[in-house]
Amino acid sequence: MMVKGINWNTEKSQSLKQSRGICFEDVVFHIEKGDVLDDYSHPNQGKYSGQRIMVIGIDDYAYLIPYVETEDELFLKTIIPSRKATERYFGAKNEDKTIKRRKGNP
Repeated sequence: MMVKGINWNTEKSQSLKQSRGICFEDVVFHIEKGDVLDDYSHPNQGKYSGQRIMVIGIDDYAYLIPYVETEDELFLKTIIPSRKATERYFGAKNEDKTIKRRKGNP
């Protein structure tokens, strides 16, 4: 079985690191570590045709990673911290982290 490469826009990764404190390199590390919680088709296929969403758990917080899969690669689109997904996959135990994240403290 051939392993697909994972690619992304470098400028977008740098922008995400500055604005959200996380970059695609962090996401790839956690994918390789086995921290993928879920993977499903993007619910709005009309607007985001062919996209899927991977849910990654990082430090007990869930991030949504929209991506496009081709024959050769996975192309990561963005990183979305998700309070709803954190509650779904980790439960109410992470309520403190959600509150801190809203206040801008990672």
